[in-house]
Amino acid sequence: MRESFDFLIVGSGIAGLTTALKLAGTGNVAVVTKKEDKASATNYAQGGIATVLSPLDGIDSHLEDTLIAGAGLCNREAVRLMVSEGPRLIGELIALGVEFNRSAGSFEDEGRGESPDGGDPLSLGREGGHSHSRIVHVHDLTGREVERALVEAASAHKNITIFENHIGVDLITEHHLEGIPNGPGSQRSVYGAYVLSTETEEVIAFTARITILATGGCGQVYLHTTNPDISTGDGLAMAVRAGCSLANLEFMQFHPTSLYGTGDPAFLISEAVRGFGGILRNAAGEAFMEGVHPLKDLAPRDVVARAIDRQLKLSGQPFVYLDLTHREAHEIEERFPHIVETTRRLGIDPASDLFPVVPAAHYMCGGIPTDLRGRTDLKNLFAVGEVACTGVHGANRLASNSLLEGLVFAEQVANCAREQFEEMDASTITSPSWDAEGTSKTAERVLLSHDRNEIRSLMWDYIGLVRSTDRLERAERRLTVLAQEIERYYRWTRLTAELLELRNISQVALLIARAARSRKESRGLHFVTDYPELDPALDGEDTIITFDWTAVSP
Repeated sequence: MRESFDFLIVGSGIAGLTTALKLAGTGNVAVVTKKEDKASATNYAQGGIATVLSPLDGIDSHLEDTLIAGAGLCNREAVRLMVSEGPRLIGELIALGVEFNRSAGSFEDEGRGESPDGGDPLSLGREGGHSHSRIVHVHDLTGREVERALVEAASAHKNITIFENHIGVDLITEHHLEGIPNGPGSQRSVYGAYVLSTETEEVIAFTARITILATGGCGQVYLHTTNPDISTGDGLAMAVRAGCSLANLEFMQFHPTSLYGTGDPAFLISEAVRGFGGILRNAAGEAFMEGVHPLKDLAPRDVVARAIDRQLKLSGQPFVYLDLTHREAHEIEERFPHIVETTRRLGIDPASDLFPVVPAAHYMCGGIPTDLRGRTDLKNLFAVGEVACTGVHGANRLASNSLLEGLVFAEQVANCAREQFEEMDASTITSPSWDAEGTSKTAERVLLSHDRNEIRSLMWDYIGLVRSTDRLERAERRLTVLAQEIERYYRWTRLTAELLELRNISQVALLIARAARSRKESRGLHFVTDYPELDPALDGEDTIITFDWTAVSP
């Protein structure tokens, strides 16, 4: 079976849907999403969107906060683009119907900001690493509200078709097509993607003139994560198998405060709770961030996460505490209704009880390297959102810059893709159907679940918050063997979503291990006991990794 569109977007979070809406006036757009249209990491984002709206704040301040958090690895030009475009794009979200919290009062209060629509002031929160209050939010369910508005707008547009329960298999490049030049020195191009319908178990060839990866992150490569179960690194794996390089995979951000014992994914206690006055305490009740960083509990995430890890090692306890009991109950309920509802259901009342919290894998700061317009190594392939590495996050993402990045670079991608599309040859692109000959179904699903659990445990134990050369080398050796075994299994087994995800997890985990082993310093989210200091000679030096097929070929 085949489908043909002008634009193919893989992923339906803030980056993918914003791009789709901005391209829909140019041509027909297919949005492929693994689960329901609203099932994305965007939907899980509690805190909000960082942007400068207060007259007491400034673009340069947001820029510098981002650069400081990024520990010498941010692209200053990309950061300035992101922070400068944010206020205008918040106005576009309001026009789409996103109902950000508002707060009547004077703009002289830093917790209030001018609304782009001229209405009542927007309520501004503060999070770790920010020198000012600049987080626009919808209580503690910002991502859900943004996703709702984008899904409604995209579903209503006649030029956008959303394919739910479809998972990408591989990008279509020259070697899939007949009559397309693929000689030495020619730049490889992308012509769409093979996609598995998990409902019909059929692989469909989606051809497109422009393909955009907006598949999110890869938190599911770790045993403990705040990411939804769909975050299996699919876009990273598809891109690198097609010939893209990947950058800075060693910088996985661990959110400091996931609620202990809440399963997979772990329930997130938003950083906005610390911005609201939450205090981290150890087993003895001590506020341990006092002497760690000048911003104390509002230090950047890498600093807080490692401080918690140290407390866990000192105490032997599996968690520390987050204390909000000094705030009035009605204030907590008004600001964090979702967190209050969820934790009370679990027997924790934030007004009288301490949250037991522990770090969990949260956000990939590396990804597919792109220019400022979202272009990748491959012709007609763009990447946007968490799957991309635009340079704005560097070695550590500043809180609430992720949704902002998705918004800003979705517009950049859409503008560039539109320009390329209008200059392209209108000839029809065809591709062969997926060849499943020689494969068979298997009932041994235990093989898939066992390998997935082993990879995630390896990543957590050996490539977590604190690393060592010995652990990294051990992890790489074992992950190489697992990737080889899984690739053999993949070659003779009928495709399922579970198998595709396992293959992607195994390959991305191996590449993370290689990236981490190659960086001989500690910087931002990457801390190695053998190299505990930052090396100034490596400022601005990205870790570039390519996929070596010989390492996993059967």
